[in-house]
Amino acid sequence: MMSKESLKEHILKKVQLSDEEMDLFLSYFKEKKVKKKQIIILPESVAKYRSYVVKGAFRSYVIDENGTEHTIQFAIEDWWISDYNSYILQQPATMFVVALEDSIVLQIDHESEEKLKASAHVYETFFRIMAERSAAYHQRRVMSNLIQNAEQRYFSFMERYASIAYRVPQYSLASYLGMTTQFLSKIRSKSLKS
Repeated sequence: MMSKESLKEHILKKVQLSDEEMDLFLSYFKEKKVKKKQIIILPESVAKYRSYVVKGAFRSYVIDENGTEHTIQFAIEDWWISDYNSYILQQPATMFVVALEDSIVLQIDHESEEKLKASAHVYETFFRIMAERSAAYHQRRVMSNLIQNAEQRYFSFMERYASIAYRVPQYSLASYLGMTTQFLSKIRSKSLKS
């Protein structure tokens, strides 16, 4: 039940719920233990769950036609992860979602989420707030990729998410930032010298 306590705190930062509303909300989530390197979403399968990370770290990524991996998102404690296009539209996924550490997640399935949102406005408000924040994050990410050079992207990431940078493999951080692992190493060693 400790895992649901962290989700409860997360929810209360966004919306106020009565004890009964909170109990109903939490009742829709199932705990899942995920081993390091375990894939929880595969391309071509429909993403059945939205996952709240209680403990651990995840990465979502795509592989292009040349076999190059491109990291789309990281998720650590108190963050959410899924292939949202697949989950929301209930169509085949295009991403892999993999655990970078032994992890614990709380998952809600699409049908349950829809029932919950239809049952009371406050639940719909919670998921709307999450969607708005996600849209703002993705806009910042696109803009960063368009207007910042690789070194600026690295320092911006470190300013906001330094704790993640030290938990994820260097190749996945490099792919997230749109650079090679070698270039990321050069930036890191240059920053250590200055």
